[in-house]
Amino acid sequence: MAAAGTIQARCLKMLRAKARPGVTTEELDLTAERFITSQGAQPSFLGYRGFPGSICASPNSMVVHGIPGGYELRRGDILSLDVGVTKEGWVADAAITVPVGEISPAARRLLTTTEAALHAAVEQARPGNHLGDISHAVQRTVEADGLSIIRSLVGHGVGREMHEDPQVPNYGEPGRGPELEPGMVFAIEPMVNSGGPDVRVGDDNWAVYSADGSLAAHFEFTVAITENGSRILTPWHEG
Repeated sequence: MAAAGTIQARCLKMLRAKARPGVTTEELDLTAERFITSQGAQPSFLGYRGFPGSICASPNSMVVHGIPGGYELRRGDILSLDVGVTKEGWVADAAITVPVGEISPAARRLLTTTEAALHAAVEQARPGNHLGDISHAVQRTVEADGLSIIRSLVGHGVGREMHEDPQVPNYGEPGRGPELEPGMVFAIEPMVNSGGPDVRVGDDNWAVYSADGSLAAHFEFTVAITENGSRILTPWHEG
């Protein structure tokens, strides 16, 4: 999974650099697919339950599951980029939300807080803690800044399959849920709205939007529980 995660992280860094005004989400998708296959891996999303893209590209009020296409990035946009990589049957899944040029202070705060919530959650991903400790860390960080957790969308276990048990909510009580043990691997992924917490599904039955049209952000790591604490298998934050 770490091998898949290394490819995944390099892909996200490349997409982050390429997400500039005038670029379409389809161009980003093709770039990702070429890179992933060049590394002897496969895009996990392509064909998953019929999904037509190699990445999810979700701008502004779209939270997740955006199908790449003709949308042309504009200065001031924020764009969630979610990528899955399968290498020798093992899956790594992670996401970032990137600014396109200069963005508003409110958008910057949304990105900063959502990423901070992810790191707070990773700190709780250690043996002897419980799944609820991860969930609560996200909720505490996000709500302290006056933003909204999207409660209907969750993280998940990951391994041979993209989505495995258990679900990993972004809210909850500390000390609750399964005890964390070495060998467990989770996709931890805060999904946050700048407005209210409700979402709606778009006409394509894939894209999920904030119900009130407010900006949304999504950050994700694949994280392994080890005897020494958490290990981020998709280190897009490094370098």
